[in-house]
Amino acid sequence: MIKQLFFAAIAAGLLAGVVTTGTQMLKVVPLIHKAETYETAQAEGGSASASNEQAHSHGQSEQAADGHSHSHDGSAWAPDDGFERIASTLVFNILTGIAFACLLGAGIMFVNGTVSIRHGLLWGAAGFFAFSLAPALGLPPELPGMEAAALSDRQGWWLLTAVCSAAGLALFAFREAIVWKLVGVVAIVVPHVIGAPHPATTQSLVPAELSAEFAIASVVTAAVFWLILGSSLCGFLERFRRNA
Repeated sequence: MIKQLFFAAIAAGLLAGVVTTGTQMLKVVPLIHKAETYETAQAEGGSASASNEQAHSHGQSEQAADGHSHSHDGSAWAPDDGFERIASTLVFNILTGIAFACLLGAGIMFVNGTVSIRHGLLWGAAGFFAFSLAPALGLPPELPGMEAAALSDRQGWWLLTAVCSAAGLALFAFREAIVWKLVGVVAIVVPHVIGAPHPATTQSLVPAELSAEFAIASVVTAAVFWLILGSSLCGFLERFRRNA
């Protein structure tokens, strides 16, 4: 069973990663490109108001980077537009898909759940809610150039929300007693009562319409990812079991 799960997770992760990358390239990535123009303008404005010594130092780092606008000090790497960005996005999506497929598969094995494409869609929908939709209600996907709270604070709240949402859904779905279902609902709500971390100021050069469009596109893309991941994982598991 472990061997079947492993190969099913790889196959499902590959499929979900490829489809999700294509979806991102159609809608999400163009919005990121638009936002990066505002981020560049903001950075150039900050450089113009800096001291002459800072401007000279910045110019030297620009020359050392050979004109690469995303790596001025050599300490950070970002993929170039075109093939490099597409390839890095594809690899990241596939690895993420395989990891989440293993997580879904572990949950299916733990509850001894039925494996079919229909049940896989339900598992995928649960994963989408716990790991994408619920966190996005407090921390919508952010574009480059937008103000944000400290990364550690956002990561901590995201992890709390994902764990509480997954646990809440499990209690609601697999416990018959009404008290456990109520506990599940409370677990889902608690992170949002605590509140997501937000910056002290929300000033941003990125237009609100662009931010909203990006948030919607990101959530829809996440839904596509999870539904394909869940359905294909259970579909592959069902086929492997039948062949065995």
